[in-house]
Amino acid sequence: MREIHPISGACVWHGREMANSPRWRRRLGDVQLAEIDRAVRQASARGLGWQNMTDDDLPLPSCAALAEDIRAELEDGSGIVLLQGLDLSRYSLNELRMLYAAIARQVGTFVYSNRAGEVMREIRDVGRDGGRTAVQRYGVLPEGEGAFLSSYARTLSNGSLRFHTDRCDVVALFCIRQAARGGLSRLCSSPTVHNAMLERRPDLCAALYENLWRSRFGEEDATNNSAYPLPVWGVRDGKFTSHYSRTYIEAAQRQSESEVPRLSNRQWQALDLLAKLAEELCFEMSFTPGDIQFVNNHVIYHARSAFEDDDGHDRLLLRLWMSMPNSRALPAGQEVLWRAIEAGALRGGIGQSGVPV
Repeated sequence: MREIHPISGACVWHGREMANSPRWRRRLGDVQLAEIDRAVRQASARGLGWQNMTDDDLPLPSCAALAEDIRAELEDGSGIVLLQGLDLSRYSLNELRMLYAAIARQVGTFVYSNRAGEVMREIRDVGRDGGRTAVQRYGVLPEGEGAFLSSYARTLSNGSLRFHTDRCDVVALFCIRQAARGGLSRLCSSPTVHNAMLERRPDLCAALYENLWRSRFGEEDATNNSAYPLPVWGVRDGKFTSHYSRTYIEAAQRQSESEVPRLSNRQWQALDLLAKLAEELCFEMSFTPGDIQFVNNHVIYHARSAFEDDDGHDRLLLRLWMSMPNSRALPAGQEVLWRAIEAGALRGGIGQSGVPV
């Protein structure tokens, strides 16, 4: 068995300690809000949209120090930041997209969220407005009487999402509208899960340093014919990283054994214990319209409870995936997912393979 050491640092925390802690909360001040308001009005008057504007079109110099602080908290602190203070009633949806992009662009560089080339994605229940075909479009495989949904397709529904990480250094979520019921964000320190498993079952902890095959189904591939090996956990230069989505592992196991090795009983047990520990160690938060949540995928597992919309409250979040200029170096072999693994490299997101969607 390989020698494994507990992870230390500010990224190791228990949910009960973080739920009411101020360490991961930031608030825009009056000067920053006035600057944002002025810049958005000017950009809107010029007919700009978030896709075609540059830093010069919507400059926010008073937010530079805040962006640096957010980057530091994400990489070397708790791994999460909640930015508050925006008054959504002042802006149209197009203007909200612009100010969100302007704030987030100061923090990191946007990468593609799916194989269709989207950057800013709407996270909502598409089924409520007759969009079930959109769910099928992004990954449904028949399985007996039901269906197997890709992780991408699951985000288009109002169902719960299991603890997972996204394929980027940092994911940002901007709450525009909250659901009538449910839709809680659940956050957990993955190094804390690692340490708890190391203490309880070191043999299972070691199993997650081994390669587990994942499918690209629903991400870069419209079929279930591509897979790659990657450990759930890794460490390089003293910094931890985890990439985990059980759905992609389950999808890979649907391929033939000649294409994808079967997971061992020990690996399945390790995945089960990971999920159990994440539930024990997480905390829940409810979005308020105007909140922007930033999450470092290398050290945070995130999940979502199921939600229900009604005619007065239909949940809408805007999601951005970002590559970070102060990101950690990743272990050798993780190029299969990230393409670039050196510290500060432009990496992550979904490769644009040209697969029809």
